[in-house]
Amino acid sequence: MNRRGLCLVLAAPSGAGKTSLSRRLLAEDDRLTLSVSVTTRAPRAGEVHGQHYHFIAQEVFDEMVAARELLEHAYVFGRSYGTPAAPVQAALAQGQDVLFDIDWQGYRQLRAALPGDVVGVFIKPPSLDVLLTRLQARGDAAEQIAKRMAHAEDEIAHAGEFDYLVENAEFETALADLRAILRASRLATGRHGK
Repeated sequence: MNRRGLCLVLAAPSGAGKTSLSRRLLAEDDRLTLSVSVTTRAPRAGEVHGQHYHFIAQEVFDEMVAARELLEHAYVFGRSYGTPAAPVQAALAQGQDVLFDIDWQGYRQLRAALPGDVVGVFIKPPSLDVLLTRLQARGDAAEQIAKRMAHAEDEIAHAGEFDYLVENAEFETALADLRAILRASRLATGRHGK
């Protein structure tokens, strides 16, 4: 029996550990691939075009939106982000699972674009104090930290829209929870051909 791939969405406020959890899941599981988003922001140190993001101009992004080439898109912290449709649809058809690192707005759009294919997990920090400590440890500028903390409360308010909630108080426990969610989602009867 053929299994259609699924979209595993991990959303969280900045600093909740989503990127670290994503990296571990991807490193452990060759049936899981990362959806590479397009963005209008500049690359950060160590980021590679085509691997971490496709870095594009705002004009190109706007053309992709107008041509309906994006499954979801959002404007966050002064930059545009979006998910190209074609590679995701091809992966799902081949039974490949795709991991998404997007926010709640993107999750809503993706779920509407691909009904039945999306499993949403919200990664929650143990507290806002812990989140602040994590952001400070990352070395973000104070202005960025203040923006991210203000945005975090809004993000957390949308956690109830997701299929699952995983608290990242202890990394290995949160990772085990994500593995269990992915395994159960792959076994769902709706994922398999008739």
